[in-house]
Amino acid sequence: MEIISKKLKGIGYKQSVINSYLFLIPNALNKMQKIKNITHNILSKAWATLYRIDYDYQFKDGSVKRLKRECYNRGNGAAVLLYNVEKSTVILTKQFRMPIYENDPSEGMSIEVCAGAIDKNESANETILREIKEEVGYKITEATCVLEAYTSPGAMTEKLYLFIAEYSDAMRVNEGGGLDSEDEEIDVLELPFTQAIDMVSAKQIIDAKTIMLLQYVQINKVLPCKN
Repeated sequence: MEIISKKLKGIGYKQSVINSYLFLIPNALNKMQKIKNITHNILSKAWATLYRIDYDYQFKDGSVKRLKRECYNRGNGAAVLLYNVEKSTVILTKQFRMPIYENDPSEGMSIEVCAGAIDKNESANETILREIKEEVGYKITEATCVLEAYTSPGAMTEKLYLFIAEYSDAMRVNEGGGLDSEDEEIDVLELPFTQAIDMVSAKQIIDAKTIMLLQYVQINKVLPCKN
């Protein structure tokens, strides 16, 4: 419990939130006792790892069945919504996403918050500060983790740590656009917050992490939503 508490503090959570989270752990551990004899079978390891996981699961009626599920493990990720209170603007990105294109070619260019995978030697906070500089060209020294979410829990292990951070024009250190070494081509968008919210309603922004962070800022009145 102490290790978990320290990890959550490192991410940036308040002690009251940490205490609530720790309270839920014993009940979760009891539920996990219903799962036994877990085996992992690697189906692919071309980029991340695709497993087929076999396990015995005890249902509420007491019966036990051997189940199989495919599970894609690409590690955890972090995302951030940059906002400017004085201008009431936010920073978003636009880039091509092949999985979206495969589902619907007309939606292949995706408008999103700045985000990236958490490296093994980094915390979520360290990752997002690095990604901000690489993708959108701002040097930010502080970001606040406001949400955690599994965006596709039926198929992926990835947990996203969702941040907000304030920016100013003086923090701009380069043009952004991503890294050539990672074959990234990212457009940087500075939009009025109200316009970004309208783009969610108009289904022009359809990325889950981006919608969650925009709505967090709206609900908690971090920025005014002007008509």
